[in-house]
Amino acid sequence: MTIVFKVSDNIKEKMKEFYKDKMRPKTPPYAIFQAEEEDTIITLYESGKVMFQGVSADIDANLWIDMEKHLNNRTITLDDKKKEKDKKDKEDDFYFYMSTIGSDEVGTGDFFGPIVVTASYVSKNDISFLEELGVKDSKKLTDEKIKKIVPQLINRIPYVTFTLSNLDYNHYHEQGYNMNQIKAILHNKVLYAMKQKGYPYDKIVVDQFVYPKKYFEHIKDATEKVTNITFTTKAESKCGSVAAASCICRYIFLMKMDEMSKELGIEIPKGANDIVDQVGIQIVKKFGDNKLREIAKLNFKNIEKIKESFNQ
Repeated sequence: MTIVFKVSDNIKEKMKEFYKDKMRPKTPPYAIFQAEEEDTIITLYESGKVMFQGVSADIDANLWIDMEKHLNNRTITLDDKKKEKDKKDKEDDFYFYMSTIGSDEVGTGDFFGPIVVTASYVSKNDISFLEELGVKDSKKLTDEKIKKIVPQLINRIPYVTFTLSNLDYNHYHEQGYNMNQIKAILHNKVLYAMKQKGYPYDKIVVDQFVYPKKYFEHIKDATEKVTNITFTTKAESKCGSVAAASCICRYIFLMKMDEMSKELGIEIPKGANDIVDQVGIQIVKKFGDNKLREIAKLNFKNIEKIKESFNQ
C-alpha cells in the first residue's frame, strides 16, 4: 500500500524528530529523510509531500493526519487506494462471527521482557462471551482490565502460547534473524500446535505484519507449517480468536514483567523510552552487564544509551 499527502511545516519538524532514530543512511533524491518503521517506509520530500509505503502504511499515516487535524485544523482525504482498503476492511468484519484460529504477539517493541506469541480457538458460539468480557485488541485495554478478564478467558477459550526469553531472542539475532523472521517462526509454531488440537474452524487468521510471500519465506525451513492462513491488517478488531490471543499474550507478558520486577527489586518498565534507559543503567550498576543479555533485547538502541552513560 502507498499513501501520499502534503504536510504542514510544523508537522515536518515533528516528523524529523519522531523518526530521527529510524532514518535510513541513504536518502532518495529531493528527500529530507527516509525512515523505516516496522514494515512501513516513510519518505519526507523537500516539497512537503510524505509517502508511506508498506503493509501498515495507513496506520502510520493516520498518526500525522490526526496531528494535522489537531494542530492545524486540516482535513486530509486519502487517495483511492486507501478508500479501496477501507471497503475491504469492512468486508473482512465477518471474520469476527466465524469459528476461527487466530494468533498474535506482544513484547516485540519492549526492551525488557520476553516475546509472547499465542494462538487461540474461538468458536462462533463463544463470540457473545468475548463481547461480554470486552475482549478486543489488548493495546486498547488497560493492564488492570487485562488482568481481570484473561483468567476468565483462559478458563473457556482453548489456546497455545510460546514465550521467547530475551536470552533466546538475542541468540536468534546473533544468528542473523530479524524481528519479522522470529515472529513468523513463532506464529507458525503456535498455529500448528493449535490446529493439531482438531477444533472445527472456518478460517485461520493472522494479523498481517509482513507480506504473505515474505512470511512463508521466513518459515520455509520449518518441518511443520500452517499454510492455509488468511492475512489481514487490524485483525484484532475483525477476528475473535486474534483478539483473544492478543489479550492472553498481554496477560502472560505482564505476569512475566511482574515476576522480573520482584526478582530484581526494581520496577521494570514497558516500552523502549528514556525511563527504560535509566532502569537499564540501574540494572547494570546492581547486577553487571551480563544481566542485560538475559532480560533485554540487545539490538535495541537503548543499549547504546546505557553504554554511553558509563563512558561519560
